[in-house]
Amino acid sequence: MVSHAHPGTTSSALTRLSVNVASLLGVPRAGYGHLLGVAAEHLHDDLCRTPAATSNRIAELSTAHVPWPELSLLLAQQSAVGTFGVWDYLITSAPTALEGIRDAAAHLAVVADTSTDTLRVTEDGEQVTVSHVNHADIGHEAACAVRGYALGLYRQRLGEAARRRLVPLRVTLAAEAPRRHDALIELYGTRAIDFEAPASSITFLASDLTAPTPHAQPGLSAVLRRHAEQTLATAIPLHDWLDLFRTALASANDGAGPSLAGVARRMAVSTRTLQRRLDEHGTTWNGELETLRRDRITRLLHTTDLGMDAIAARSGYADARALRRAVQRWYGTTPAALRSAARGCPDTVRP
Repeated sequence: MVSHAHPGTTSSALTRLSVNVASLLGVPRAGYGHLLGVAAEHLHDDLCRTPAATSNRIAELSTAHVPWPELSLLLAQQSAVGTFGVWDYLITSAPTALEGIRDAAAHLAVVADTSTDTLRVTEDGEQVTVSHVNHADIGHEAACAVRGYALGLYRQRLGEAARRRLVPLRVTLAAEAPRRHDALIELYGTRAIDFEAPASSITFLASDLTAPTPHAQPGLSAVLRRHAEQTLATAIPLHDWLDLFRTALASANDGAGPSLAGVARRMAVSTRTLQRRLDEHGTTWNGELETLRRDRITRLLHTTDLGMDAIAARSGYADARALRRAVQRWYGTTPAALRSAARGCPDTVRP
């Protein structure tokens, strides 16, 4: 088993894929360019581990442009062999496709955040089921897109290993039924798709996955497994858990103000767990929310000519009076004075 899971992070390759697809869909980079891991020096460094919240946010922005089934299909179409490095070759170079997907399940941490996503392989007589487990709400479109894509990717890689088109017996998705199924039928090669299932899975005939692969090399799988371990051992997570939380909090700030439940959902934990982890890091939900609002308000005062009512609305305050009270508490002055001081000398007023 993999010993270096780096919870809360994904490979930079997954972030590159997300950014590439967002670009193809015309998602404005201004919506995600500030997120951790998207800077070029991180995005193109295979040693870097990106916050999972970054890819999640990009997926959310992408589903605002296309329905989640179409996003699942587009992600798969942009995932040629080699997109995920050694993880891909664990599947495509194994003696059988079944052995390859088992290796991929054991080393999923090379690509994904295994604290929230799991790949499982189960055998039942003449059938093999590959499941992708993610506990996010089935109504969350970005999570539906990820689940749909994951199953499509597994089918794609297994077919590349077998060197032929594999048609699954059935597909189940932990997602609400979309209006149109065309993209999913193309993705899975079957109409046998069930929605609102307890788990997302794709089932094949065992004989499709146990036949010797045409290009397997003796001993290569063992080399690739060691390489996968080394990839994780030398990886560089970009931040700790608190930074991960702050990334999720900032990306959830849509103007009305982020909610505890919303941020917990983005991080795939319960609200109780989230509050406990904040306490372990010496902070609180209210404290972090106030810091976010303070930084946002300060930036808007320094860099825009927006009125107080507009800034209050963008920062989650009821009105300009509530905004003025907050600024007085933080800085001991008024928003107007803070704006004037910043334009005359940015370092004059500090919290």
